[in-house]
Amino acid sequence: MPNKVEEFNAYRSKMNEKILADNNKIIKRIFNLDTNAFMEGALDVKTKELLGLVASAVLRCDDCVSYHLESVKDAGASKEEVMETLGIATLIGGTIVIPHLRRAYEYWEALEETDS
Repeated sequence: MPNKVEEFNAYRSKMNEKILADNNKIIKRIFNLDTNAFMEGALDVKTKELLGLVASAVLRCDDCVSYHLESVKDAGASKEEVMETLGIATLIGGTIVIPHLRRAYEYWEALEETDS
């Protein structure tokens, strides 16, 4: 069975390379804005990534949820912090977020397995 985390990252990297190779100024600026928005500022990186996780879950973007789960893990978030954040996202987004919560939990488990 392919590793869920490796598969996601390989696909994301491959497609980002293709997209950015087209040299579309608007897309490049959006990518740059996204990168800069999540850098250390008045809020630390972990807090920004947790906020990104909430927004992604509420907007029901599984790829975005996976990306922010990995980023927030890299920023040092604990499982408890992530699950509390996902609880807030589910509260705000409503029951329609529950399928995305399931996939987020599954992806977090896959991230934890990469530590083993």
